[in-house]
Amino acid sequence: MYAIISMKDTVRVPPKDFGGKLEESILKIVKEEYEGIVDESVGVIVAVLEVDKVGEGKVIPGDGSAYYESEYKALVYKPEPKEIVEGTITEITEFGAFVRTGPIEGLIHVSQIMNDYINYDAKGPGFIGKETNKKLGLEDQVIARIVTCSLKGNIPNSKLGLTMRQPGLGKEEWLAIDLKRKEKIKKGKENTPKVEKKEIEKKTQKNKLLKKV
Repeated sequence: MYAIISMKDTVRVPPKDFGGKLEESILKIVKEEYEGIVDESVGVIVAVLEVDKVGEGKVIPGDGSAYYESEYKALVYKPEPKEIVEGTITEITEFGAFVRTGPIEGLIHVSQIMNDYINYDAKGPGFIGKETNKKLGLEDQVIARIVTCSLKGNIPNSKLGLTMRQPGLGKEEWLAIDLKRKEKIKKGKENTPKVEKKEIEKKTQKNKLLKKV
């Protein structure tokens, strides 16, 4: 989930930046220092947007720089468990597919790709559902749910675990495939001969009586 938050810090401004506007110098320094950093409490700092407030500068003996208490706004991305996210398939391996969602890559383990038995196509590369014939390949746009989230220090070390097994997740075209399968199953039930239906009902009742005994 993206959010704009307020942050506060003491910013060190070196002598070489004294000539310009103070707010602009501080914004440049904060951008260089914090953009791309991962903080467990706020998430990934995607961008520093603006400086809201700058306090009085302080000088430390022996250090030519000035230190300013500063407040600024930042755009952050903090993924949450159970959150629904959109992303692009960036890599496919035998054990699963990697998805780029926001600034972070998440992994969809092979067991969480779809509610079907699947085959791995190394040449594609990609995955194909045995019964549904659903396909997943590179650059596909997908919808997934976050299962696990681990934010550690920087983007490469931060991990997301995703799933696409629930209804409505995965590729957009998969929804149409699921609807067609449901209609086919429904028609199959409706076309079941009445005699056969009665036999099924009798067997069901018999099984219930046996369970009671």
